[in-house]
Amino acid sequence: MSTPRSKVLFEVNRCGPVRLTDLARTVGITQGTASTLIDALVREGLIERCADDSDRRVTLLQTTAAGRRQAETWASAYTAAAHELFGILSAKEQVVLTELLQRLADSISD
Repeated sequence: MSTPRSKVLFEVNRCGPVRLTDLARTVGITQGTASTLIDALVREGLIERCADDSDRRVTLLQTTAAGRRQAETWASAYTAAAHELFGILSAKEQVVLTELLQRLADSISD
């Protein structure tokens, strides 16, 4: 599975029932791209569309049982890889690195 699809699946799993527009904003992609990725994940049985009880015009996205298992598997693998990569740094060094990376990310989005 592609990185964009895995990120979308992970975010739908993390956010719970979510609107497509909110998902696109969270992931940092256009609504059209999000829609294309969601269509593929629905076909694969990893995400399903459901009605919003508070607004019948709105469709929400949520992971299926298979989608939750897949997202959790990837999250565990990602966490293990991060621990392996950054485990050589002390807790203080990890904080400093996180702050530096955040500053770089903020400067890109400005």
